[in-house]
Amino acid sequence: MSKKSGNDVLLENRKARFLFFLSDFMVAGLVLTGTEIKSLRARNASLSDSYVTLRNGEAYINNMHISAYKDGTIWNEDPLRARKLLLTKQELRKLERELKGTGMTVVPTKVFLQRGYAKVEIALAKGKKAFDKREAIKERDTKQAISKAIKDHNRGGRNDD
Repeated sequence: MSKKSGNDVLLENRKARFLFFLSDFMVAGLVLTGTEIKSLRARNASLSDSYVTLRNGEAYINNMHISAYKDGTIWNEDPLRARKLLLTKQELRKLERELKGTGMTVVPTKVFLQRGYAKVEIALAKGKKAFDKREAIKERDTKQAISKAIKDHNRGGRNDD
């Protein structure tokens, strides 16, 4: 299997974009053991309901589900274990500063491969209220309607609605 030079996005957390206002994106390395990387490459993982915690000056991703590798042995890891994130001291200090005393949290937005290594994009997140979510739904529906109208117009067909 040859290594690609580009980034290969394995997972995306679209739910986080709907539930939170995201800012200050960072890329962190992901510490995996055993057959977890094989399972991740097969896209047998989920980022929904996952979040990042800071403990003892280190960052950990919690509730990231990586299914057991189907051809693995008894050495498969727990699918929901906390996995360490590799960040610099400056990035960790920045996260601690931002999280202290505010209603912010850190959520993973996507997992990708970069030169064969698993990386996680994390972002600072502030929860949306119900009316913000309704606005997002309305905006999405409007964009879909506009793109459908443009597509129909370019086809030469008429929309008699």
